[in-house]
Amino acid sequence: MAKTMSGTAASPGIAIAKGFRLETLQLSIEEKTIADVSAEIARFEAAVRAAEDDLEQLKTRTEREIGKEQAGIFAAHLLVLKDPEVVGAVKKRIESDHINAEAALQTVAETFIALFENLENEYMRERAADVRDVTSRVLAYLMGRKVQTPAEIDEEVILVAHDLTPSDTAQLNRQFVKGFITEIGGRTSHSAIMSRSMGIPAVVGVDQALTDVKNDSWIILDGISGEIVVDPSPEQLEEGRRKLAKFAAEQKEMEQLAGRPTVTADGERVELAVNIGHPRDVEAALQNGAEGIGLYRTEFLYMDRDRLPDEEEQFESYKSVLEQMAGKPVVIRTLDIGGDKELSYMELPKELNPFLGMRAIRLCFERQDVFRVQLRALLRASVHGNLKIMFPMIAVLEEFRLAKQMLEEEKAKLREEGVPVSEEIEVGIMVELPSTAMHADAFAKETDFFSIGTNDLIQYTFAADRMNENVSYLYQPYHPAVLKLIANVIRAAHREGKWTGMCGEAAGDSKAIPLLLGLGLDEFSMSAGSLLPARKQLLQLSQASAAEAATEVLNLGTSEEVLDYVSKKF
Repeated sequence: MAKTMSGTAASPGIAIAKGFRLETLQLSIEEKTIADVSAEIARFEAAVRAAEDDLEQLKTRTEREIGKEQAGIFAAHLLVLKDPEVVGAVKKRIESDHINAEAALQTVAETFIALFENLENEYMRERAADVRDVTSRVLAYLMGRKVQTPAEIDEEVILVAHDLTPSDTAQLNRQFVKGFITEIGGRTSHSAIMSRSMGIPAVVGVDQALTDVKNDSWIILDGISGEIVVDPSPEQLEEGRRKLAKFAAEQKEMEQLAGRPTVTADGERVELAVNIGHPRDVEAALQNGAEGIGLYRTEFLYMDRDRLPDEEEQFESYKSVLEQMAGKPVVIRTLDIGGDKELSYMELPKELNPFLGMRAIRLCFERQDVFRVQLRALLRASVHGNLKIMFPMIAVLEEFRLAKQMLEEEKAKLREEGVPVSEEIEVGIMVELPSTAMHADAFAKETDFFSIGTNDLIQYTFAADRMNENVSYLYQPYHPAVLKLIANVIRAAHREGKWTGMCGEAAGDSKAIPLLLGLGLDEFSMSAGSLLPARKQLLQLSQASAAEAATEVLNLGTSEEVLDYVSKKF
């Protein structure tokens, strides 16, 4: 009998396939006394080697099929397996207590997991999941059990799980995984963001999905409405196929928009750009008709490795993106490390609240040796395309002035060395703090552009971590308070003849797009998969009508009132 469930539509699309339940491997460990310590250690080492082989294969496959950034998940897991403190502690426990490898590993793993989970730093807390994943894999080998992973799926399915870890998501093969359902999560959860970037339809936050879905149950997943039908009737299946065909036809129709400029129904021109984390992401951006790169997150050059990237490596990376974009604008953000992004090889200060501490531009000022190398690489690459440099986490005008001063100093040094540097580099800031948004009139006199990072702007405005489920109700991109900050930034830029872009999640949100257009946003930057739907929407909107709507919503009191107004107006 058919059952209908609903959740949060996380990634648009329609999928029809059999369900595949991804369940956590439950391993019951019994402590045993062993006589031959050497043999037990050898058995443990063999399990570690087998797990390493698995992870190396997964890392290679993920890097080839999805990308280097996602493959970094497995690089992190390999680091755990090769950590002498972890492996050595297990061997020591086997030797000292004469217990079996399974019990020794579980005891040591629980100690490390508890240690990580009790740390204030979110990035370090996430390492607990890495230890847990790796431990399960080694234990499975020790106990002759098979680890269930998405990478092994070889038929078309809709994946059903309580949650998808970064490791799980990185293994999704788009050829076979037609969609996925999770019991927890929201639109800004890791799995949701990854599903959109990979173009996999997804519905998250579906209560008791694992209870109600059986393996091989047919499922219709609607990533637009958030509705799921399990064991559909023949009539429902036929209706689902019609929806799927319609969505496919709409996607094909939208592909025709890839080469068109983004011009509203009343003739106003806006720019649609894409956010990227690696040079290989440019191909998807261009295929979807990107008019520029609105955000290149350079921190991914620094992550999942054991040393800083040198100037030459960075230069080649920036040069590659600029050349591929062939004169189209490329906004490259300088190093944004700290908060939830740490570097194992870089000693960062331990802080009670790292999101409000030494991160992004603040860290760059502290580690000028690192920052100036990046500035040199950017300046050298500038002659290969239309480069725009953006500084993150700027809170006060003095910070922008100091960052720009360092940029000018490195430019002068390069010219003394006879190295060519472009004369046309625009220099701007990422607006992600209320202080910057409120003081935008002063910043606009000195910067060449603004790019609004809504994800952080929202969480800092409401003092609510957007990844914390306890306060997730305060992640409100449509709240009048946020919209007023955005309006202030855009107005300040336009008064000085400057432009404003947006590279946060809101830029690709169909509910926010009319309001952002009405507020006068010049550039919308989003994931590659969101670009063509956004272009289609903008081509049908009137900027004049959107401006009227934007004026109205600024006077409303709540997010709900804003959303209700938008749904009726557009």
